[in-house]
Amino acid sequence: MVNARRIAVATFVFLASVAWMSLGPAFAGPFEDAITALGGKSFNARMAAVEALGETGDPRAVPVLNALMDGELYTRKDDKSVVLTRPSGKVFILTDAVTGQEIGEAAKKDLTKIKVNNRMRGLIRGVLGSLTLLSPDPEARMEAADSLFKTPSDDSIALLDKALAREADAAVKARMERARAAATVSVPGQDLAARRAALEVLEEYPDPDVQGLLTRLAGKADDELAADAAGALKTIERRQAFWHAAGAVFQGLSLGSVLLLAAIGLAITFGVMGVINMAHGELVMLGAYTTFMVQEGFRAWAPGWFDYSLFVAVPAAFLVAGAFGVAMERGVIRFLYGRPLETLLATWGISLILQQLVRTIFGPTNRDVGTPDWMSGAYETAAGLVLTYNRITIIAFSLMVIAAIAVVLRKTSFGLQMRAVTQNRRMAGSMGIRTGWVDAMTFGLGAGIAGVAGVALSQIDNVSPNLGQAYIIDSFMVVVFGGVGNLWGTLVGAFSLGIVNKFLEPYAGAVLAKILVLVAIILFIQKRPRGLFALKGRAVEA
Repeated sequence: MVNARRIAVATFVFLASVAWMSLGPAFAGPFEDAITALGGKSFNARMAAVEALGETGDPRAVPVLNALMDGELYTRKDDKSVVLTRPSGKVFILTDAVTGQEIGEAAKKDLTKIKVNNRMRGLIRGVLGSLTLLSPDPEARMEAADSLFKTPSDDSIALLDKALAREADAAVKARMERARAAATVSVPGQDLAARRAALEVLEEYPDPDVQGLLTRLAGKADDELAADAAGALKTIERRQAFWHAAGAVFQGLSLGSVLLLAAIGLAITFGVMGVINMAHGELVMLGAYTTFMVQEGFRAWAPGWFDYSLFVAVPAAFLVAGAFGVAMERGVIRFLYGRPLETLLATWGISLILQQLVRTIFGPTNRDVGTPDWMSGAYETAAGLVLTYNRITIIAFSLMVIAAIAVVLRKTSFGLQMRAVTQNRRMAGSMGIRTGWVDAMTFGLGAGIAGVAGVALSQIDNVSPNLGQAYIIDSFMVVVFGGVGNLWGTLVGAFSLGIVNKFLEPYAGAVLAKILVLVAIILFIQKRPRGLFALKGRAVEA
């Protein structure tokens, strides 16, 4: 008996399925009816079909509406069925808009394109937003919220309320709140108190789209919310000015940290030893190329540990550049102490030699230096301020380097000997200090720090034989402005010049801003020849 009932039920289901398939359009549902209506001749009929697709909530409508937006939705001339198309040579591959299955191919002459206008595009964007608002993909939900923001409607408020109740992603939720506020202030008939509350929400999003919305609203003289919209627009502009200033400060600190790293070594070799080292930029370049070589080694032998390559590159660059520095001091510079112009010419010649050496070994083109995952990406605030992780890391790294140098100079015996030789060479020699060794190690220290600067610069600039040339003049300006031989002066000078540059650039341009800074430094040096913080050294001995 039970088996007989099962056979009867199965037979009924089979016959019902066959009947459904044979009757076809006679029992078509709302989705199928709306797809058929898309092939209508008038734009009004098509727009009504788009609205009907949105009301069905059927996810199958998303690819159809996307195809309509992209001009890839057609009707076949023989049976008027709506199809999605994909070009393949001289024909189109056809996909049934209802089932999503491929149904063959056709020539362009056998198809009629379903056209859209700007008004219809706006409607489609809004419908797509409502259909994808509850998608499991966060990016799709965010795009849907942005789409509803651009096409606000009374219906979207209810959809956004439903989506907000179940949204867990903070970033997506913020976009949804923005879209809901836009719909509340834009749709006629909303309560005045609710519209004012929505304006307060929009004030928290100082992006161009919100500003455009508020500008349009403030321009409607017959709207009772126009004055409030104008006030909200001024509030956003004040906040934007603040965040622009904050962004300029961050960019200035970022540039200052680069200048600081490039200038610390020069503050030692030029400020303490009185040597005008025109090859300092090439020592920075050697540090960058050392980073490249270390990363090539990691790529070849330990690719899984690539994210830790910079921890090896920093000491390696210090040793390589420091060794070159010691060789320069022992081979050339020790014979030229007290003759700064001759050291300038000699080190300039060394810089040309190092550039050509690197070109011969590595070639003249830029080299690829990778950024570890932990330095990639950025933190973006709601106000649009972007703080990149590599710049933040370099700022912190530059402060660590100058703190380490301060400890070496103040708390170690080498630092004590270096300061003794700086202040009085003859007295230091009579006390048993090997002044020649101190000279070599001091120059090596300054050169090694330049190499470490090259590691940092490799993460934000092109690694090429000309890398150091872009920073040598700025490094001298930092040292002279901060005070010859004073580390704290170098710190203050680097960050001050970086911030001033970034504040001037929007008004004067990058080149003119640098010229203005240079003129300001020249005028400042006329009043304070020893810079912000003066330090006694060989170059200023009586």
